Amino acid sequence: MTLPDSALATLARGTDDILKRDELEARLASGRPLRIKAGFDPTAPDLHLGHTVLLNKLRQFQELGHQVIFLIGDFTGMIGDPSGKNATRKPLSREEVEANAGTYAEQVFKVLDRERTELRFNSEWFGRMSAADMIKLAGQHTVARMLEREDFAKRFAGQQPIAIHEFLYPLVQGYDSVALKADVELGGTDQRFNLLMGRALQEHHGQAPQVVMTMPLLEGIDGVHKMSKSLGNYIGISEPAIDIVTKTMKIDDALMWRWIELLSFEISLSELATLKTDVSAGVLHPRTLKLRLARELAARFQGAVEAEKAVAGWEAVVTGSGDTAQLPLTELAVPAEGLRIAALLSRAGLAPSNAEATRKLRERAVRIDGEVFDDPQRLFAPGFEAVVQIGRRSFARVRLVEA
Repeated sequence: MTLPDSALATLARGTDDILKRDELEARLASGRPLRIKAGFDPTAPDLHLGHTVLLNKLRQFQELGHQVIFLIGDFTGMIGDPSGKNATRKPLSREEVEANAGTYAEQVFKVLDRERTELRFNSEWFGRMSAADMIKLAGQHTVARMLEREDFAKRFAGQQPIAIHEFLYPLVQGYDSVALKADVELGGTDQRFNLLMGRALQEHHGQAPQVVMTMPLLEGIDGVHKMSKSLGNYIGISEPAIDIVTKTMKIDDALMWRWIELLSFEISLSELATLKTDVSAGVLHPRTLKLRLARELAARFQGAVEAEKAVAGWEAVVTGSGDTAQLPLTELAVPAEGLRIAALLSRAGLAPSNAEATRKLRERAVRIDGEVFDDPQRLFAPGFEAVVQIGRRSFARVRLVEA
């Protein structure tokens, strides 16, 4: 077992808060493997880098010899987490929950060690609870305490509806910690109230209350909003290596430092401090460091070979040197007469619409195989193959085939 001081330094990296730090130090010092819990409601079928902020911390606990519990909230997913919402969220159906939970279980081991992970579902215990049991659980907390939660308080003050089942969500999440006898629970900063509920319910049931560790919410590639699939600012961990690389290279330099701290295993905090000095002094270009992070993330999720191909392909397009054949090929089915450049760009996912693609064309921001292209009327027929791009960092290697 790693000495508690060095273990705590590793575990504290990137955290927003540790409640209670002294309790964590004491439990690490005990030498026994701790039970580390994190819950994920299967609200969408894919995990993204924002989810891996928690997964990375779980992996660090595993490497220190502790037992991780990856809890899939298949029961809570059907209630709907009200955290941060200004309106009642529509609960998921059983079919949606089961489908999403299946993909979570497949993806999580891209980060976690399968041998040191308990994969659990909270329907294991809630599926056996009677209505009387649930009412008894509801009796362990008050409405006044629930209204101390910021989002509930705002909605109540604003005379916005709060459904009774939403009050059950924190109780249900908290009881998960009782059922699993968790020593530590991890969650995002928006989960603080729910995590503390776990401590309260454990005390009520005669258990030692869990330590709470909150992690920051990772901003997406737009650098503004929390990473979210609905906002389109995410990088999915099952995406091809080239997409991981190209999207990572789009983040701005300020966000790069936060991503390194929260996502990198290879760059230590001491090295990070040195790198910041080097970039500030002009000794190191931010693009070089960003590419290092992109390579690490692509290798973690898609393997080293695919990561190197992706980096080589990115460099070939952006720097104009190297073999663009390293880029994955996207085939687009088109009519026999072909399609114009605006439609080609939007079909390739490089522009959100034909109108936006046309605007970029007028700005002379469109290139085909590295050459500026500005003819909006030219038709591209089946058999056409090239690297098409908008700007320096959005590109795709496409081949047109007859529909």
